[in-house]
Amino acid sequence: MFVSHLECPKCSTSYASEEVQHLCTCGSPLLVKYDLDKVRENMTKEMVAGRAPDLWRYRELLPVVDEKNIVTMGEGMTPLLKLDRLGAEIGMTNLFLKDEGIIPSGTFKARGSAVGVSRAKELGVKTLAMPTNGNAGGAWALYCAKAGIECVVVMPKDAPSIPRSECAIGCATLYLVDGLISDAGKIVAQAVKENEWYDASTLKEPYRIEGKKTMGLELAEQFGWEMPDVILYPTGGGVGIIGIYKALNELKEIGWLEGDLPRLVAVQATGCAPIVRAWEAKAKESEFWDNAGTCAFGITVPKAIGDFLVLEAVYETNGCAIAITDEDTLAAENLLASVEGAFVCPEGAATLAATQKLFADGWIQSDERVVLLNTGCGIKYPETVQCDPPLLQPGETLPANG
Repeated sequence: MFVSHLECPKCSTSYASEEVQHLCTCGSPLLVKYDLDKVRENMTKEMVAGRAPDLWRYRELLPVVDEKNIVTMGEGMTPLLKLDRLGAEIGMTNLFLKDEGIIPSGTFKARGSAVGVSRAKELGVKTLAMPTNGNAGGAWALYCAKAGIECVVVMPKDAPSIPRSECAIGCATLYLVDGLISDAGKIVAQAVKENEWYDASTLKEPYRIEGKKTMGLELAEQFGWEMPDVILYPTGGGVGIIGIYKALNELKEIGWLEGDLPRLVAVQATGCAPIVRAWEAKAKESEFWDNAGTCAFGITVPKAIGDFLVLEAVYETNGCAIAITDEDTLAAENLLASVEGAFVCPEGAATLAATQKLFADGWIQSDERVVLLNTGCGIKYPETVQCDPPLLQPGETLPANG
C-alpha cells in the first residue's frame, strides 16, 4: 500500500514496483521498500488490533495497492503456543511454538503464495511457473486457482505425495523431475524464458518474502510488541528467516519495537547444510551442497539464491546456524507430539532438536524466550511416523494398561 520502490540489496539499484520485475541485473533478488514515514502516519497498533485475524491486518506494510486484488483464504495469525510441559522436561521456562500447521494448505507457504499471487494478479500475470520441493507448489497452485492464474509446477519425483495432490486438485500443470529442486529450477528457468511466463521461483519475484515476513509481524504483536530472545527457523531457501528479519527491522524503523533483535538461528539438516558450512567459515555466501538429502524434504536446498541475505540476518542478530541429523529430527518430532500434542512437520521438529543442542551447549539460557517456528502440519509427512498397532479380533479384551 505504501511501496516506494524495489531495491537490490547488493548493488542498491532501484526498480519501479508497478512493473513486473524479477532479479536485479547483477543477479540478486530484489526487496520491497516502503515509505515508512507514511506507514507510521497511517497505521497504529490500535488499528491493527481491531482488524480481522489474518495477515492482511498489516496491509500498510504489504505490497498490494488495491484491496480488490487480494486473494485470501484466511491465512495468518497462527497460534503462539507456550510449551510448558516440554519446557519443564528439558529445563526451559519460556519455550514457545509458532505453529504454521493450521494455515490454509497446511504450511507457511500459504503466506508467500497469498501475497505473491495477489500481487501477480494486480500486475496482470496470466501464467506463472515455479520449482518446488512440494509444499510451495501445492500452496501456489491453490491460490492461483482462486485467482484465475495458470500455474506450472516442477518438483522432484521424491517430494512428498500430498503436495502433488494439491497441485492436481488446484488444476496446476505438474511435472516431476528425476533430481533435486536445483534441477527443477533449471527447467523452470528455461520454460520462463521460452514462454515469457512469470517466474515465481523462490526470491526471483519480490513478493513471496512479503507474505513470509508476516510471521515476524505476528510474533511481535503476539509478544505485546516486544521481542523474544531467540527464533529458530528451518532453513532451505531461507525466505522465512529473511522475511522475519525484514519485518522486525521495519517495525523498529516505525518505532513499534525497541532494543536488540532476536538472535536468529538457521536450522538445517546434516544431509544438506550449505548455510551452516558458510556460517562456520564466516563466509558471505554458501557453496553448492553435493548429494543433498534429508527426511526434512522442505529444507533440501543445495544452494539458495538468497543465501547472502540469510547469512546477513544471522550475523547481524548475533545468531547462528546449526545442522541436525535426521535421527534427532525424528526423535524431536515424536517428543513434541507425545508431550505437547503438537504433530509438526520434520522441518519444524528440527528446530526443537537444534534448541536442545544449543541449550546443552549454553548458547541458549534456561529463562530466555525461545520461539520454535513450525512451518507445516505433520500429517503432510505420514512417512516420518511408524505405526504398527496390534490387530484385535471381534470380542477380544483390551489389556489393563490400554
